[in-house]
Amino acid sequence: MNPNFSSIDRRKFLRGTGVALALPWFESFTRFVNAAERTTDRKRLACFYMPDGIPVPRQDDPAFKDWSWFPHGRGKDFTFTKCLEPLESLRDDVTVLGGLSHPSVRSIHGHSNADQFLTGAPTGGHGEYKNSISLDQMFAAQAGEHTRISSLVLSTDGGTGTPRGAQTMSFNRKGRAIPAEHKPKRIFDMLFVKSDDDAARRLAVSKSALDDLMADAQSLKKTLSKHDQKTLAEYLQSVRDTEVKVEKAKRWMDIPLPTVDVDHLKLDVTPEDPRNYLQTMFELIYLAFKTDSTRVATYQFGRENGVGVSDYLARAVGFNLTHQLTHKTKEPGGWENFGTYCRFLSEEYGRFASRLKATPEVGGDGNMLDNTVLLFGSASSAFHLSRNYPLILVGGKNMGFKHGQFLKYGQGNEKNQADAGASSDKNWRSEMNYEELPLSNLFVTMLQKLGVETDSFADSTGTLAEV
Repeated sequence: MNPNFSSIDRRKFLRGTGVALALPWFESFTRFVNAAERTTDRKRLACFYMPDGIPVPRQDDPAFKDWSWFPHGRGKDFTFTKCLEPLESLRDDVTVLGGLSHPSVRSIHGHSNADQFLTGAPTGGHGEYKNSISLDQMFAAQAGEHTRISSLVLSTDGGTGTPRGAQTMSFNRKGRAIPAEHKPKRIFDMLFVKSDDDAARRLAVSKSALDDLMADAQSLKKTLSKHDQKTLAEYLQSVRDTEVKVEKAKRWMDIPLPTVDVDHLKLDVTPEDPRNYLQTMFELIYLAFKTDSTRVATYQFGRENGVGVSDYLARAVGFNLTHQLTHKTKEPGGWENFGTYCRFLSEEYGRFASRLKATPEVGGDGNMLDNTVLLFGSASSAFHLSRNYPLILVGGKNMGFKHGQFLKYGQGNEKNQADAGASSDKNWRSEMNYEELPLSNLFVTMLQKLGVETDSFADSTGTLAEV
């Protein structure tokens, strides 16, 4: 052990030769933590984005019963379809919302609207482009003061993308895109503090990043309660398991992008590749939250319009390309195919939420999910229509979030069926004869429950009392 670290620093890290591994919170050390740092005051936010909308077949379509993304019913009396059925075990921690969208981009084609999902800015469909601060960065400005990493910005494709073709969900106070990380190994290494320039090389050549830390782990174990010793063992195993997943994910990162404008079928991509990659990204966010390395994370599953490696995610459930599913819903089995992909995302989102729920909040009440609010959604619904965003809130009970409900906002589209029967995506130009509420009303509500003092965000007109 390095004797130069303070007790509070010692509580946070295992140390080896030139490297350090962030630790979870232990009840044995809570007495050393001042009131401002206690777990009861720790709140977390994670936002996830699904491109290209959702399946919304009309009520007279045989696929409506099982494969319409929105639940049937409303309020507390609702039933998940097969798209969201994997969330049933989390029902009391889940709220599904419909009838919300950003007013300034309701007339924009769905291929150009991901940039504003967390900002609400009038980014437009062409011409001059200007964005504004995103929801996560508003919270990170406050929560980031207490963690080593202000916010974890991730996407499957990485970088920033292009204006109206974002590959990141996060934008700073000046509206500039924050590059997203997409390489699991690099994210994994962010959980390690390198105290010298040679540390990265030693990690790269070692059998495991944990090998050089085990002596310190044995020393720490002697100071922990029986409960914390079990927590430490489970955590180290989780890190080692994640490290194995990271190694497997390297194959995914080596998938070459197409160089010509053809159907970019890469037949060597196996179903295990995208599923393992997605699980690894979720697991890395979990570890970052568990170690309090950050309290803010965003992850964009893919870029709009089927651009980039993210278009291969559908291989996890047996389909060639993800974006094609949204345009083939009128073909036999089309709604089911698209819905099957949505179900896959629901499974992994639910797995992540369940992992948080199964983890006790050390030094606080309940579990990690109770102190974490998760937002999942897309900036379009049927056929790239920039209305009626599909949204799922999970967690945050200790912040006052209410759950176990399907909330429908606005007037005139109570059945979530507007233009769902279109034969192509051209209906995004149609005049809509129903009203929706600004999505930013939800964002203000979330920020206030997260402890940010604000009465407005983007074009908000109030809050959502039901949430």
